[in-house]
Amino acid sequence: MKALLNKLLITAVVFTFSFTAAFAQVVKWDSTYRPGKYVEQVAKFKADPKSKKDIIFLGNSITAGTDWAKLLDLPQAKNRGISGDITFGVLERLQDVIDGKPEKIFILIGINDISRNIPDSVILRNYKTMIARIRKGSKKTKIYFNTLLPVNAAFEKFKNHYGKDEHILWLNDEIRKFTAKNVTVIDLYPNFTDQDKHLKAELTKDGLHLIPAGYQVWADFLKKSGYLTEK
Repeated sequence: MKALLNKLLITAVVFTFSFTAAFAQVVKWDSTYRPGKYVEQVAKFKADPKSKKDIIFLGNSITAGTDWAKLLDLPQAKNRGISGDITFGVLERLQDVIDGKPEKIFILIGINDISRNIPDSVILRNYKTMIARIRKGSKKTKIYFNTLLPVNAAFEKFKNHYGKDEHILWLNDEIRKFTAKNVTVIDLYPNFTDQDKHLKAELTKDGLHLIPAGYQVWADFLKKSGYLTEK
């Protein structure tokens, strides 16, 4: 009897330890995070005059880091990037973009979600929600969905963004499958990768963000592709 009780006790301890260890490995993530200047930026965007000829660039700091109108020589290009933003933040402010019924929307978002351990399936669901909402609320708007850019861990600055290449690759594969009406996939990723599939060092200042040379690669690709002028 004593031996049986000891055996049951040991089994219970092992089970408890295993359960606790498994629970501890569950990665927490937060859909409510918004960057410090989020509210200020959203208010600024709302106050900006809107036109059905607008070409909207929607995303995070990678989008926010240049003057699209000047870079592309397109006065109607509007920058709607917010540094640090995630897909939930874009969804929260998307209606203002939809209400303007712009001609085109270029979307690049998701790397901050990855850095914050938001599951790939949730990020993908948010992508599809963006597309569905735009298609419903602004039927004539053309949607251009960009694949995520690579990162480069050699710069050792944004460590939460590094070492997660498999998430970038998986999401890009899923983005490439988008086939809805008025949706065009822009595969930016190959234009920025070096031979090791990392962000080219000569195009970035910190392994995540682009320098002017990087934006020029982006601009040249858009101009060459015809995405900016197609009707």
